[in-house]
Amino acid sequence: MRDDIERTLLNKISDLVSLKNLVVQWQSDGKKVVFTNGVFDLLHIGHITYMAQAAELGDKLIIGLNSDSSVKRIKGDDRPVNDQNSRAALLAALFFVDGITIFEEDTPFNIITALLPDILVKGADYSVDDIVGAKEVIANGGEVKTINFVEGYSSTSIINKIKARS
Repeated sequence: MRDDIERTLLNKISDLVSLKNLVVQWQSDGKKVVFTNGVFDLLHIGHITYMAQAAELGDKLIIGLNSDSSVKRIKGDDRPVNDQNSRAALLAALFFVDGITIFEEDTPFNIITALLPDILVKGADYSVDDIVGAKEVIANGGEVKTINFVEGYSSTSIINKIKARS
């Protein structure tokens, strides 16, 4: 049984070419594909709520996950706390996540333009004009949506609380 669970989780994590093939199949089956991205380090209720709301916007949810090297460039040498394989496995365990791909770049532009999801989702701290890949998704007939964050939850605030206790 453990092997079945591991296989199920690993099947959700794929390279961009394999994921593109899945997206094409899903879209040809009439499924709406939703894409969002992030670091998702120290998974918390804010992440879960955000991703669950994103998943409700369509039929299939794809997550672009920043690689460890990408996270270090963006957030500093002490991040991520959890490595990319651990973060990807945690995301794969969520029933509403259908696919995950890890990207090395600082933004998911290449993934978005390759997949051309039906709906691109980011946090409401972004304006549509500032969302990477928004123009390309809209030009392809897709939509761009923003979702409010759950106040008081972030990986950085959790890390800061832990540091304050030390």
